[in-house]
Amino acid sequence: MSETGSISVSELNYLLAEAVRREPRIRSVTVRGEVSGFRPHLATGHWYFSLKDEESAISCVMFRQNTFHARIKPRDGDRILVSGFADVYTKNGQCQLRAMSLRPDGTGDLFLKFEELKRRLSAEGLFDPSRKKLLPMVPRKVAVVTSGSGAAWHDILNVSALRNPTVPIVLIPVTVQGERAAAEIAAGIRIANEQTDADVVIVARGGGSAEDLWCFNDESVARAVAGSRIPVVSGVGHEIDTTICDLAADIRASTPSNAAEIVFPDRKELTGRTNTLQIGLRRAAESEISRAEAQIRDAVLRLTFVSPEKRIARLKSESNLRRSELIRVLKARLEKTFARHQLAGTALTHAAARRVDAAGTQVLRLRERLEAINPLQVLQRGYALVTDQGDRVLTGVEEAYAAGNVKIRFADGTAEAAVRKDGNK
Repeated sequence: MSETGSISVSELNYLLAEAVRREPRIRSVTVRGEVSGFRPHLATGHWYFSLKDEESAISCVMFRQNTFHARIKPRDGDRILVSGFADVYTKNGQCQLRAMSLRPDGTGDLFLKFEELKRRLSAEGLFDPSRKKLLPMVPRKVAVVTSGSGAAWHDILNVSALRNPTVPIVLIPVTVQGERAAAEIAAGIRIANEQTDADVVIVARGGGSAEDLWCFNDESVARAVAGSRIPVVSGVGHEIDTTICDLAADIRASTPSNAAEIVFPDRKELTGRTNTLQIGLRRAAESEISRAEAQIRDAVLRLTFVSPEKRIARLKSESNLRRSELIRVLKARLEKTFARHQLAGTALTHAAARRVDAAGTQVLRLRERLEAINPLQVLQRGYALVTDQGDRVLTGVEEAYAAGNVKIRFADGTAEAAVRKDGNK
């Protein structure tokens, strides 16, 4: 049995949470400390870590909606400033700091400078993706602007030796930290453009604090990178570090080793890609050759069809066929005409014969009629025809007296006589 007036653990934790939340001094607070036990939760996206100093530590949580807008991703050992409010996690009664924003400790002014320079250069177009240059697939030579004694240089050498040791590398040694670093880095980029025949520049430095990397946020470095005629790969710090040099570069690598992986193609991969390309080119060439051969065959067939010899032969054949057809038609027409003429001739012969027969009959009739009226026929019966010397027929005695001499035509000839008047007339 619970004692009268006692409370549960949950009630106590809720009371503690309410008391903390009502305290105005910790309702909005910025706490300075060192990051320890940083653990991002992959499923939720929340960040969990502790913030400690020489004597104490406090649990911190930054929820996903705030991590999206965080300026930095903390690492163990980083000294940062956490802005948020204190709270009590009622499940276990643990006091924790709810982080709303993070920034590096002691670099507040540098951050403001970074943002101002980033805004100004972005407005000028130095970070515009359209001005980014493409990297060559296989560089002929690579220039590396970094410290010759730093880990970045050795990382690049190791990676290049493993991936493609045949590509020559030239080191342009510079200081990568301190007051002189920015000027030397900018000068090194210009030297790579003017005094080497490299076709890629790697600007690299290993990890460090924000102050250590600040030389890569210098405007002179940004303008040297943007003004480079050959592509620039920036491999500065670790993956979570972002500098103005990264933004101005044509390619941003997460680390110096990653920069080397980007620039130096793997020989095995190249060999595989080359073999694949060779196979593809061979197949394409074979396909193109087959297509060309087919076109040639078609062209030969077309040329053969339209060649003068074939055309002449075809025209001769067509001419012979048409000649034969013409002869056949003409022969048929001639035979038809001949037959028609034969029929017409036969009909004409028959008609002529009929006409001749009819004409002969008519001639006979006319002859009979002429014979009937022929005076010479009368002469056969003993009559005579008397005419004057002009063969005019005399019809009376007076005409005979007047004529004096007359012709008397008998059936068998003609006689002349002189007409005299007797005494009675």
